[in-house]
Amino acid sequence: MSDPVRSLDSKAIPARKALLDTHKPQIERLQRRLFLRQGLSLGALAMLGGCNIGTLASNDGLDRLLPAMSGLNDRAQALLFDPNRLAPIYAASQITKPFPFNAFYGIDDAPDIDANVWQLEVSGMVSDKTPWSVSRLRALPQASQITRLICVEGWSAIGQWSGVPFRTFLERVGADTTARYVGFKCADKYYSSIDMATALHPQTIMTLDYAGEPLAGAYGAPMRLRVPTKLGLKNPKYVQALFVTNVYPGGYWEDQGYNWFSGS
Repeated sequence: MSDPVRSLDSKAIPARKALLDTHKPQIERLQRRLFLRQGLSLGALAMLGGCNIGTLASNDGLDRLLPAMSGLNDRAQALLFDPNRLAPIYAASQITKPFPFNAFYGIDDAPDIDANVWQLEVSGMVSDKTPWSVSRLRALPQASQITRLICVEGWSAIGQWSGVPFRTFLERVGADTTARYVGFKCADKYYSSIDMATALHPQTIMTLDYAGEPLAGAYGAPMRLRVPTKLGLKNPKYVQALFVTNVYPGGYWEDQGYNWFSGS
């Protein structure tokens, strides 16, 4: 089989480069959406390699291509996910100080929630839909971890998180752990969802404390989900409700084109 690069004549190469330069913003948009910490899946790379540049040149073509490639990447990551593999644990001396605030809004717009009246709504494929208060959550077994949060924007930070192992909570409410998804709705109008295998991972916790103190407002008080096996966009803050379902729930960023699985 001939090499398509070598078979291009001297006129075709500059023309192809000019086309790439013209549509560089669309290609960069594709990269921002699909490149994660470990890069594109092999399936998505193969799909991109077989793409005609003319397809990428059109916004409509790009928008049709993105969901297919993102879906391939999600499925590949899900197949590679090891529910027994732990994210790295760090020493207290390695904690990032101060831990950065990050959201799709400024810190002054972060929700101010009274932990004394807050209640977590539970719905979907669970047997016990009774709301949960902070004190009730604190009565469950607690776990602590020092792990790294990795943002899709390229930065990371190490923090100490403590709270209820999510598996413990799901078992307590009688969740159907054969369901595919757990979804979350948050007080800051954010929403997200994770696969059940990640929900049951031993390091996925319902965080109530940061650095040994009750979670501060900037970090998602009174409860946020901490998922060290996934990117930061899968760690919802200010969680008000969760539900177990077989219907794909999407997510704030995922519905704008980012990969849904977003993990390792």
